[in-house]
Amino acid sequence: MKRILVLNPNSSADITASMSAALEITRVPGGPEIVCATLAEGPPGIETQAHVEGVVVPTVRYFEEHPADAYVIGCFSDPGLHMARERIAKPVMGIAESAFLAALGLGYRFGIVAIKKGSIPRHMRTVRSMGLEGRLAGDRALDIGVTEMLHGARVVDRIVEVGTELRDRDGADVLILGCASMGGFRSEIEARVGLPVVDPTQAAVARAMALLTLGYGRAA
Repeated sequence: MKRILVLNPNSSADITASMSAALEITRVPGGPEIVCATLAEGPPGIETQAHVEGVVVPTVRYFEEHPADAYVIGCFSDPGLHMARERIAKPVMGIAESAFLAALGLGYRFGIVAIKKGSIPRHMRTVRSMGLEGRLAGDRALDIGVTEMLHGARVVDRIVEVGTELRDRDGADVLILGCASMGGFRSEIEARVGLPVVDPTQAAVARAMALLTLGYGRAA
């Protein structure tokens, strides 16, 4: 059986558990084993550029020490993505990159639901590096920290509020959840906002599954 390793680069086991639950949709009979892990040495939440830079080497080292057929970096800043692809001869997925690619097939202009305003410049660097500025409707922040993202109804209400602004003010026709911890809310958000919603971790695992199914040894 093929194995996909999904690593949460922060140290919150609750976030890892929420990611694993949201990935249940990707666990299919005969499909690859999907294993979620926590980087114990990471910060409780990755919210600054310093946090991102600090987990790059530990993330890549974790992948090197835990063999799998494909790897997913479970943080929307994609820390260590390029280093991992340089050093690991297997597909390595960044969840932000995967979310943007998934959104292109679901709508014309995507809106990003960010956790905090400080994360928006990091999102923009990825959008520009992929040449997708013309497909971006907007990027709006919840102003909620990573470790607060599991607080149920209050968080969902705020995501719906921001998603509605992206739809009505910015013209988004598909939403991207800009954090690995939001996937459990996807169905409710889709129902309340009326747009397709991309959970980045689901998108990355589905992309990894496609590459493995097609027999690719590493990502392009």
